[in-house]
Amino acid sequence: MATDFSPEILDQLLAGGSLKPEDLAGEDGLFRRLKKALLERALGAELTHHLGYEKGDPAGRGSGNSRNGTSSKALLTDDGEIEIEVPRDRAGTFEPVIVAKGQTRFDGFDEKIISLYGRGMTVREIQGHLAELYGTEVSPDLISKVTDAILDEVREWQSRPLEAIYPVVFFDALRVKIRDEGMVKNKAVYVVLGITASGEKDVLGLWIEQTEGAKFWLKVMNDLRNRGVADILIAVVDGLKGFPEAINSVFPKAMVQTCIVHLIRNSLSFVSWKDRKAILPSIKAIYHAENADAALLRLEDFEAEWGKRYPAIGAAWRRAWEHVIPFFAFAPEIRKMIYTTNVEALNRSLRKIIKTRGSFPNDEAAMKLLYLAIRNAGIHWRRPVAWTAAMGQFAIQFGERFAGSAD
Repeated sequence: MATDFSPEILDQLLAGGSLKPEDLAGEDGLFRRLKKALLERALGAELTHHLGYEKGDPAGRGSGNSRNGTSSKALLTDDGEIEIEVPRDRAGTFEPVIVAKGQTRFDGFDEKIISLYGRGMTVREIQGHLAELYGTEVSPDLISKVTDAILDEVREWQSRPLEAIYPVVFFDALRVKIRDEGMVKNKAVYVVLGITASGEKDVLGLWIEQTEGAKFWLKVMNDLRNRGVADILIAVVDGLKGFPEAINSVFPKAMVQTCIVHLIRNSLSFVSWKDRKAILPSIKAIYHAENADAALLRLEDFEAEWGKRYPAIGAAWRRAWEHVIPFFAFAPEIRKMIYTTNVEALNRSLRKIIKTRGSFPNDEAAMKLLYLAIRNAGIHWRRPVAWTAAMGQFAIQFGERFAGSAD
Protein backbone atom coordinates (compact mmCIF):
# COMPACT_ATOMS: atom_id res chain seq x y z
CA MET A 1 0.00 0.00 0.00
CA ALA A 2 1.49 3.33 -1.04
CA THR A 3 2.21 5.73 1.81
CA ASP A 4 3.65 8.72 -0.10
CA PHE A 5 0.82 11.27 0.12
CA SER A 6 1.56 14.17 -2.23
CA PRO A 7 -1.04 16.97 -2.58
CA GLU A 8 -2.07 15.49 -5.92
CA ILE A 9 -2.72 12.07 -4.38
CA LEU A 10 -4.74 13.63 -1.55
CA ASP A 11 -6.83 15.55 -4.11
CA GLN A 12 -7.49 12.31 -5.95
CA LEU A 13 -8.50 10.53 -2.75
CA LEU A 14 -10.94 13.26 -1.79
CA ALA A 15 -12.30 13.92 -5.29
CA GLY A 16 -15.96 13.16 -5.96
CA GLY A 17 -16.99 12.85 -2.30
CA SER A 18 -17.28 9.08 -2.63
CA LEU A 19 -15.24 8.18 0.45
CA LYS A 20 -16.94 6.03 3.06
CA PRO A 21 -16.25 6.34 6.84
CA GLU A 22 -14.18 3.15 6.77
CA ASP A 23 -12.07 4.63 3.96
CA LEU A 24 -10.99 7.34 6.39
CA ALA A 25 -10.95 5.73 9.84
CA GLY A 26 -11.01 2.00 9.07
CA GLU A 27 -8.27 -0.49 9.85
CA ASP A 28 -6.54 0.40 6.56
CA GLY A 29 -8.12 3.83 6.28
CA LEU A 30 -6.61 7.10 5.16
CA PHE A 31 -5.93 8.40 8.67
CA ARG A 32 -3.82 5.40 9.72
CA ARG A 33 -1.94 5.35 6.42
CA LEU A 34 -1.32 9.08 6.66
CA LYS A 35 0.02 8.74 10.20
CA LYS A 36 2.35 5.96 9.03
CA ALA A 37 3.54 8.08 6.11
CA LEU A 38 4.18 11.14 8.29
CA LEU A 39 6.11 9.16 10.89
CA GLU A 40 8.30 7.48 8.28
CA ARG A 41 8.90 10.80 6.50
CA ALA A 42 9.87 12.43 9.82
CA LEU A 43 12.22 9.57 10.69
CA GLY A 44 13.84 9.86 7.27
CA ALA A 45 14.36 13.59 7.84
CA GLU A 46 15.93 12.88 11.23
CA LEU A 47 18.39 10.43 9.66
CA THR A 48 19.25 12.98 6.95
CA HIS A 49 20.04 15.53 9.64
CA HIS A 50 22.12 12.97 11.54
CA LEU A 51 24.17 12.00 8.48
CA GLY A 52 24.49 15.54 7.17
CA TYR A 53 23.49 14.84 3.56
CA GLU A 54 20.38 13.99 1.54
CA LYS A 55 19.65 10.51 0.27
CA GLY A 56 21.58 9.92 -2.96
CA ASP A 57 23.75 13.01 -2.47
CA PRO A 58 27.36 12.34 -3.70
CA ALA A 59 28.55 14.38 -0.71
CA GLY A 60 27.90 11.36 1.46
CA ARG A 61 30.58 9.23 -0.23
CA GLY A 62 33.48 8.61 2.10
CA SER A 63 31.70 10.28 5.01
CA GLY A 64 32.20 7.23 7.22
CA ASN A 65 28.51 6.55 7.68
CA SER A 66 25.58 5.90 5.37
CA ARG A 67 22.00 4.65 5.23
CA ASN A 68 21.52 0.95 5.89
CA GLY A 69 17.93 0.10 4.99
CA THR A 70 15.08 -0.06 7.48
CA SER A 71 13.72 -2.24 10.24
CA SER A 72 10.04 -2.83 10.98
CA LYS A 73 8.50 -1.69 14.24
CA ALA A 74 4.95 -2.16 15.56
CA LEU A 75 3.83 1.05 17.23
CA LEU A 76 0.73 1.39 19.41
CA THR A 77 -1.05 4.67 18.72
CA ASP A 78 -4.42 6.16 19.60
CA ASP A 79 -5.61 4.75 16.23
CA GLY A 80 -4.45 1.23 17.11
CA GLU A 81 -1.31 -0.64 16.06
CA ILE A 82 0.66 0.72 13.09
CA GLU A 83 3.69 -0.96 11.55
CA ILE A 84 6.35 1.54 10.48
CA GLU A 85 9.72 1.26 8.78
CA VAL A 86 12.50 2.84 10.83
CA PRO A 87 15.63 3.85 8.87
CA ARG A 88 19.05 2.70 10.06
CA ASP A 89 22.64 3.86 9.59
CA ARG A 90 25.67 1.60 9.18
CA ALA A 91 27.52 3.01 12.18
CA GLY A 92 24.53 2.38 14.47
CA THR A 93 24.77 5.91 15.90
CA PHE A 94 21.35 7.14 14.76
CA GLU A 95 19.09 7.87 17.74
CA PRO A 96 15.64 8.92 16.43
CA VAL A 97 13.64 11.35 18.53
CA ILE A 98 10.08 11.19 17.21
CA VAL A 99 10.00 7.42 17.77
CA ALA A 100 12.86 6.58 20.11
CA LYS A 101 14.66 3.25 20.23
CA GLY A 102 12.71 0.83 22.39
CA GLN A 103 9.56 2.95 22.16
CA THR A 104 6.48 0.86 21.40
CA ARG A 105 3.72 3.39 22.13
CA PHE A 106 3.12 6.75 20.51
CA ASP A 107 1.73 9.93 22.08
CA GLY A 108 -1.98 9.59 22.83
CA PHE A 109 -2.08 5.86 23.52
CA ASP A 110 -1.05 6.11 27.17
CA GLU A 111 -3.54 8.93 27.69
CA LYS A 112 -6.30 6.74 26.30
CA ILE A 113 -5.46 3.96 28.78
CA ILE A 114 -5.36 6.44 31.67
CA SER A 115 -8.68 7.95 30.58
CA LEU A 116 -10.36 4.52 30.55
CA TYR A 117 -8.86 3.64 33.93
CA GLY A 118 -10.01 6.98 35.38
CA ARG A 119 -13.58 6.14 34.41
CA GLY A 120 -13.56 3.05 36.57
CA MET A 121 -12.63 0.33 34.06
CA THR A 122 -10.49 -2.52 35.39
CA VAL A 123 -7.24 -3.58 33.75
CA ARG A 124 -8.97 -6.58 32.14
CA GLU A 125 -11.84 -4.39 30.91
CA ILE A 126 -9.38 -1.94 29.35
CA GLN A 127 -7.57 -4.82 27.67
CA GLY A 128 -10.83 -6.08 26.16
CA HIS A 129 -11.92 -2.58 25.14
CA LEU A 130 -8.69 -1.89 23.26
CA ALA A 131 -8.83 -5.28 21.54
CA GLU A 132 -12.44 -4.70 20.46
CA LEU A 133 -12.00 -1.10 19.37
CA TYR A 134 -8.55 -1.21 17.77
CA GLY A 135 -7.82 -4.88 17.24
CA THR A 136 -4.80 -4.37 19.49
CA GLU A 137 -3.67 -6.90 22.08
CA VAL A 138 -2.26 -5.07 25.10
CA SER A 139 -0.97 -7.01 28.08
CA PRO A 140 -2.34 -6.35 31.58
CA ASP A 141 1.24 -5.65 32.69
CA LEU A 142 1.53 -2.84 30.13
CA ILE A 143 -1.76 -1.28 31.27
CA SER A 144 -0.67 -1.46 34.91
CA LYS A 145 2.68 0.09 34.00
CA VAL A 146 1.00 2.96 32.15
CA THR A 147 -1.44 3.70 34.99
CA ASP A 148 1.31 3.37 37.61
CA ALA A 149 3.08 6.26 35.89
CA ILE A 150 0.30 8.51 37.23
CA LEU A 151 1.51 7.90 40.80
CA ASP A 152 4.25 10.50 40.45
CA GLU A 153 1.58 13.01 39.47
CA VAL A 154 -0.52 11.93 42.47
CA ARG A 155 2.39 12.45 44.87
CA GLU A 156 3.10 15.88 43.40
CA TRP A 157 -0.57 16.83 43.68
CA GLN A 158 -0.80 15.55 47.25
CA SER A 159 2.16 17.68 48.37
CA ARG A 160 1.45 20.84 46.33
CA PRO A 161 1.33 24.20 48.15
CA LEU A 162 -2.16 25.36 49.15
CA GLU A 163 -3.73 28.77 49.62
CA ALA A 164 -3.19 30.53 52.94
CA ILE A 165 -6.90 30.97 53.73
CA TYR A 166 -9.99 28.98 52.76
CA PRO A 167 -13.41 30.46 53.55
CA VAL A 168 -15.07 27.01 53.69
CA VAL A 169 -13.55 23.52 53.92
CA PHE A 170 -15.56 20.28 53.98
CA PHE A 171 -14.11 17.20 55.69
CA ASP A 172 -15.47 13.71 55.05
CA ALA A 173 -14.45 10.08 54.60
CA LEU A 174 -15.36 7.31 52.15
CA ARG A 175 -15.22 3.58 52.73
CA VAL A 176 -13.18 1.60 50.20
CA LYS A 177 -12.33 -2.11 50.15
CA ILE A 178 -8.55 -2.53 49.90
CA ARG A 179 -6.46 -5.68 50.19
CA ASP A 180 -3.98 -5.44 53.03
CA GLU A 181 -1.83 -8.22 54.54
CA GLY A 182 -3.69 -10.86 52.55
CA MET A 183 -7.14 -9.67 53.66
CA VAL A 184 -9.69 -7.31 52.12
CA LYS A 185 -10.30 -4.50 54.62
CA ASN A 186 -12.75 -1.62 54.72
CA LYS A 187 -10.44 1.40 54.80
CA ALA A 188 -11.32 5.06 55.19
CA VAL A 189 -10.36 7.48 52.44
CA TYR A 190 -10.28 10.96 53.94
CA VAL A 191 -11.44 13.66 51.53
CA VAL A 192 -10.91 17.39 52.06
CA LEU A 193 -12.73 19.80 49.76
CA GLY A 194 -11.98 23.52 50.01
CA ILE A 195 -13.75 26.52 48.52
CA THR A 196 -11.43 29.36 47.59
CA ALA A 197 -12.12 33.10 47.83
CA SER A 198 -12.87 33.11 44.10
CA GLY A 199 -15.56 30.44 44.51
CA GLU A 200 -13.67 27.50 43.04
CA LYS A 201 -13.89 24.06 44.60
CA ASP A 202 -10.56 22.34 45.08
CA VAL A 203 -9.85 18.93 46.57
CA LEU A 204 -6.98 19.68 48.92
CA GLY A 205 -5.97 16.06 49.34
CA LEU A 206 -6.80 12.40 49.88
CA TRP A 207 -5.56 10.28 52.78
CA ILE A 208 -6.07 6.54 53.34
CA GLU A 209 -6.23 5.02 56.83
CA GLN A 210 -7.56 1.85 58.43
CA THR A 211 -10.41 3.61 60.22
CA GLU A 212 -11.90 7.08 60.44
CA GLY A 213 -10.90 8.76 63.69
CA ALA A 214 -10.16 12.16 65.21
CA LYS A 215 -6.53 11.19 65.84
CA PHE A 216 -5.88 10.70 62.16
CA TRP A 217 -7.82 13.86 61.28
CA LEU A 218 -5.30 15.71 63.46
CA LYS A 219 -2.55 14.43 61.15
CA VAL A 220 -4.55 15.72 58.18
CA MET A 221 -4.84 19.18 59.79
CA ASN A 222 -1.10 19.32 60.35
CA ASP A 223 -0.49 18.27 56.75
CA LEU A 224 -2.72 21.11 55.52
CA ARG A 225 -0.89 23.60 57.73
CA ASN A 226 2.51 22.35 56.55
CA ARG A 227 1.39 22.89 52.95
CA GLY A 228 0.58 26.53 53.60
CA VAL A 229 -2.95 26.73 55.03
CA ALA A 230 -2.93 29.36 57.79
CA ASP A 231 -6.65 29.80 58.43
CA ILE A 232 -10.00 28.13 57.77
CA LEU A 233 -13.07 30.30 58.34
CA ILE A 234 -15.72 27.56 58.41
CA ALA A 235 -14.93 23.85 58.75
CA VAL A 236 -17.87 21.58 57.86
CA VAL A 237 -17.65 18.10 59.42
CA ASP A 238 -19.65 14.98 60.14
CA GLY A 239 -20.54 14.05 63.71
CA LEU A 240 -17.31 12.22 64.56
CA LYS A 241 -16.45 12.59 68.23
CA GLY A 242 -13.28 14.62 68.81
CA PHE A 243 -13.25 16.05 65.29
CA PRO A 244 -13.92 19.71 66.30
CA GLU A 245 -11.10 19.53 68.84
CA ALA A 246 -8.72 18.14 66.21
CA ILE A 247 -9.52 21.05 63.88
CA ASN A 248 -9.30 23.78 66.51
CA SER A 249 -6.01 22.47 67.87
CA VAL A 250 -4.41 23.41 64.53
CA PHE A 251 -6.78 26.15 63.31
CA PRO A 252 -8.01 27.73 66.57
CA LYS A 253 -10.14 30.42 64.87
CA ALA A 254 -12.03 28.00 62.62
CA MET A 255 -15.79 27.81 63.19
CA VAL A 256 -16.77 24.13 63.21
CA GLN A 257 -20.15 23.38 61.64
CA THR A 258 -21.85 19.98 61.55
CA CYS A 259 -22.67 18.97 57.97
CA ILE A 260 -26.44 19.32 57.65
CA VAL A 261 -26.54 16.80 54.80
CA HIS A 262 -24.87 14.19 57.02
CA LEU A 263 -27.32 14.93 59.81
CA ILE A 264 -30.34 14.60 57.51
CA ARG A 265 -29.01 11.38 55.99
CA ASN A 266 -28.38 9.90 59.43
CA SER A 267 -31.86 10.99 60.57
CA LEU A 268 -33.54 9.32 57.61
CA SER A 269 -31.68 6.09 58.30
CA PHE A 270 -34.03 5.63 61.28
CA VAL A 271 -37.16 6.25 59.20
CA SER A 272 -39.22 3.65 57.33
CA TRP A 273 -39.66 4.23 53.60
CA LYS A 274 -43.36 4.99 53.93
CA ASP A 275 -42.70 7.82 56.42
CA ARG A 276 -39.76 9.50 54.70
CA LYS A 277 -41.78 11.79 52.44
CA ALA A 278 -43.94 12.91 55.35
CA ILE A 279 -41.14 13.47 57.83
CA LEU A 280 -38.68 15.35 55.60
CA PRO A 281 -40.48 18.76 55.68
CA SER A 282 -40.35 18.73 59.48
CA ILE A 283 -36.60 18.07 59.40
CA LYS A 284 -36.00 20.81 56.79
CA ALA A 285 -37.93 23.25 58.94
CA ILE A 286 -35.22 22.95 61.60
CA TYR A 287 -32.28 24.10 59.50
CA HIS A 288 -34.40 26.53 57.46
CA ALA A 289 -35.32 28.44 60.62
CA GLU A 290 -34.48 32.15 60.71
CA ASN A 291 -32.22 31.84 63.77
CA ALA A 292 -30.95 29.38 66.37
CA ASP A 293 -33.81 30.03 68.83
CA ALA A 294 -36.40 29.41 66.14
CA ALA A 295 -34.52 26.27 65.08
CA LEU A 296 -34.75 24.90 68.63
CA LEU A 297 -38.50 25.51 68.64
CA ARG A 298 -38.79 23.67 65.31
CA LEU A 299 -36.81 20.78 66.79
CA GLU A 300 -39.23 20.66 69.73
CA ASP A 301 -42.15 20.69 67.29
CA PHE A 302 -40.54 17.81 65.42
CA GLU A 303 -40.10 15.80 68.60
CA ALA A 304 -43.71 16.45 69.60
CA GLU A 305 -44.94 15.11 66.26
CA TRP A 306 -42.45 12.31 65.56
CA GLY A 307 -40.53 11.77 68.78
CA LYS A 308 -42.48 8.77 70.02
CA ARG A 309 -42.06 6.90 66.74
CA TYR A 310 -38.47 8.01 66.05
CA PRO A 311 -36.85 9.15 69.33
CA ALA A 312 -33.32 8.62 67.97
CA ILE A 313 -33.65 11.49 65.47
CA GLY A 314 -34.27 14.24 68.03
CA ALA A 315 -31.54 12.79 70.24
CA ALA A 316 -29.05 12.88 67.34
CA TRP A 317 -29.80 16.56 66.58
CA ARG A 318 -29.51 17.51 70.26
CA ARG A 319 -26.16 15.75 70.64
CA ALA A 320 -24.82 17.71 67.68
CA TRP A 321 -26.66 20.94 68.53
CA GLU A 322 -23.55 22.85 69.64
CA HIS A 323 -22.14 22.47 66.11
CA VAL A 324 -25.47 22.68 64.29
CA ILE A 325 -26.39 26.23 65.34
CA PRO A 326 -23.22 28.23 64.42
CA PHE A 327 -24.31 28.77 60.83
CA PHE A 328 -27.56 30.45 61.99
CA ALA A 329 -25.42 33.49 62.76
CA PHE A 330 -24.73 33.93 59.04
CA ALA A 331 -26.70 35.56 56.26
CA PRO A 332 -28.88 33.25 54.10
CA GLU A 333 -26.34 33.29 51.25
CA ILE A 334 -23.65 31.70 53.43
CA ARG A 335 -26.03 29.31 55.18
CA LYS A 336 -27.39 27.98 51.90
CA MET A 337 -23.89 27.50 50.52
CA ILE A 338 -22.85 25.51 53.60
CA TYR A 339 -25.67 22.99 53.33
CA THR A 340 -25.89 22.78 49.53
CA THR A 341 -22.30 23.23 48.30
CA ASN A 342 -20.89 20.24 50.12
CA VAL A 343 -18.61 17.28 49.81
CA GLU A 344 -21.53 14.93 49.13
CA ALA A 345 -21.56 15.86 45.43
CA LEU A 346 -17.87 14.98 45.22
CA ASN A 347 -18.36 11.74 47.10
CA ARG A 348 -21.18 10.69 44.77
CA SER A 349 -18.85 11.01 41.78
CA LEU A 350 -16.15 9.03 43.60
CA ARG A 351 -18.56 6.31 44.73
CA LYS A 352 -19.80 5.98 41.16
CA ILE A 353 -16.25 5.16 40.10
CA ILE A 354 -15.29 2.78 42.91
CA LYS A 355 -18.57 0.81 42.95
CA THR A 356 -17.40 -1.04 39.83
CA ARG A 357 -14.49 -2.50 41.83
CA GLY A 358 -14.88 -5.36 44.24
CA SER A 359 -11.68 -4.28 45.96
CA PHE A 360 -8.32 -2.67 45.27
CA PRO A 361 -5.05 -4.63 45.46
CA ASN A 362 -3.36 -1.91 47.55
CA ASP A 363 -3.62 1.69 48.78
CA GLU A 364 -1.79 3.06 45.73
CA ALA A 365 -4.30 1.52 43.30
CA ALA A 366 -7.18 3.14 45.19
CA MET A 367 -5.42 6.51 45.39
CA LYS A 368 -4.59 6.38 41.68
CA LEU A 369 -8.19 5.80 40.60
CA LEU A 370 -9.70 8.35 43.01
CA TYR A 371 -7.21 10.99 41.89
CA LEU A 372 -8.06 10.40 38.23
CA ALA A 373 -11.78 10.59 39.04
CA ILE A 374 -11.21 13.94 40.75
CA ARG A 375 -9.12 15.19 37.83
CA ASN A 376 -11.82 14.18 35.36
CA ALA A 377 -14.59 15.87 37.36
CA GLY A 378 -12.68 19.05 38.25
CA ILE A 379 -13.94 21.17 35.34
CA HIS A 380 -17.47 21.13 36.78
CA TRP A 381 -16.58 22.57 40.17
CA ARG A 382 -17.04 26.28 39.89
CA ARG A 383 -20.05 28.29 41.09
CA PRO A 384 -19.22 31.98 40.54
CA VAL A 385 -22.88 33.12 40.67
CA ALA A 386 -23.62 31.53 44.05
CA TRP A 387 -20.28 32.65 45.41
CA THR A 388 -20.75 36.28 44.37
CA ALA A 389 -23.79 36.54 46.60
CA ALA A 390 -21.98 34.96 49.55
CA MET A 391 -18.69 36.83 49.16
CA GLY A 392 -20.01 40.16 50.42
CA GLN A 393 -21.50 38.48 53.48
CA PHE A 394 -18.19 36.76 54.24
CA ALA A 395 -16.44 40.13 54.09
CA ILE A 396 -18.96 41.58 56.54
CA GLN A 397 -18.94 38.71 59.01
CA PHE A 398 -15.26 37.75 58.93
CA GLY A 399 -13.70 41.13 58.18
CA GLU A 400 -9.91 41.04 57.88
CA ARG A 401 -9.74 37.23 57.96
CA PHE A 402 -11.78 36.98 54.75
CA ALA A 403 -10.01 39.97 53.22
CA GLY A 404 -6.75 38.08 53.60
CA SER A 405 -8.14 35.18 51.56
CA ALA A 406 -9.18 37.51 48.76
CA ASP A 407 -5.78 39.21 48.42
